[in-house]
Amino acid sequence: MTAQRTIPFSPPDINQADRDAVCEVLQSGWITTGPRTKQLERELAAYAHAAGCATFSSATMALECALRALGIGPGDEVITSAYTYTASCSCICHVGATPLLCDTAPGSFEMDYDQLSTLITPKTRAIIPVDLGGRMVGYDALFAALKRAGAEGRWHPAGENEQAARAEEKLGRPIVLADGAHSLGATYHGEPSGSVADMTAFSFHAVKNLTTAEGGALTWRRGLFDDEELYRTFMLLSLHGQTKDALAKTKVGAWEYDIAFPGYKCNMTDIQAALGLSQLARYESLLARRHEIVAAYEAGLADLPLEIMAHEGVDEDGQPYRSSAHLLIARLAGEGEAFRNAFIEALAARGVASNVHYKPLPLLTAYKDLGFSIHDFPNAFAQYENEVTLPLHTCLSDEDVAYVVDAVHEAFAAVSENGS
Repeated sequence: MTAQRTIPFSPPDINQADRDAVCEVLQSGWITTGPRTKQLERELAAYAHAAGCATFSSATMALECALRALGIGPGDEVITSAYTYTASCSCICHVGATPLLCDTAPGSFEMDYDQLSTLITPKTRAIIPVDLGGRMVGYDALFAALKRAGAEGRWHPAGENEQAARAEEKLGRPIVLADGAHSLGATYHGEPSGSVADMTAFSFHAVKNLTTAEGGALTWRRGLFDDEELYRTFMLLSLHGQTKDALAKTKVGAWEYDIAFPGYKCNMTDIQAALGLSQLARYESLLARRHEIVAAYEAGLADLPLEIMAHEGVDEDGQPYRSSAHLLIARLAGEGEAFRNAFIEALAARGVASNVHYKPLPLLTAYKDLGFSIHDFPNAFAQYENEVTLPLHTCLSDEDVAYVVDAVHEAFAAVSENGS
């Protein structure tokens, strides 16, 4: 192996155009929600082929505000995957609804759709699938499972506000609110993330493919909601329930405002949006580079018993998919937690940072306290116990990727020799 390098896990890719865009906003005198935020919303909606887009301070708040806009709260149930980050489920708790967790299918990071169908009850108001690693879930199978529950009489439309009632009646199933934190730029059957699920939340956190440092957005499908009214609701939710944002109030004589309800404070700023717009302008080239890196990993690690999540191909329906290549998720076939943890330490000793995505929710104190037990989610645990995520970001050079490939071989050999 060549001289040791330091390979960070996921640094942001910030270029001079990004810095210039942010400086331009700082010098403009307008740094909070304003014209650049609105422009980013328009461009994201167009990019995702969505009916509309609203931006927020995080994807978590995008998920929560979506649930609130649909009138979901106490007495309602929302189902999400046991294999995800807490944000997919904490939003359910925030609105006072009851979270239900679905195990993954055997050997899969997606929910078991047969089990999902059995979890549907008359109280089910929404499903939150998770596009883990940037690969969109099997939405056709998901929609079919939900419609099956309706056909069997275990679910019926019961949305208590106009937006939810309209969507449920049209769909004949619960609303699907995707956690697409990883999947901006991914496609399913040729359609982009943001237009397939009924609603999709994106994350622009510092480690995401496209970053605004912190931030998120929500898109929704065409022809399903009253688009203008839904957008207005999101703006009210994100800014204290105030009927005018700061920019609107600067117009001559337009200071007057009202508070429609006691809302929240989770709006995006023009500083963030400027960075997002700059990154979006070169996003396709960033995605292309990510896929090049994935291909290099797949070729370089093909001789190891390492199961790498596929990021491009044809699914079980014979339809094409392409992920956003957000995470290089791999499983150490036939191994367990001890081997995986030793492998991560061996990589670190060689200067390579790696991670685990994710601990299933029932392993975490917050969800144990809600009554969930990992013993009820054996497939999710099996996916987790030997999962390791390798560095995948656009700051990696070809030489860096080759170094990681060599480090993985060395680490695997070292841990295997030690019998971990």
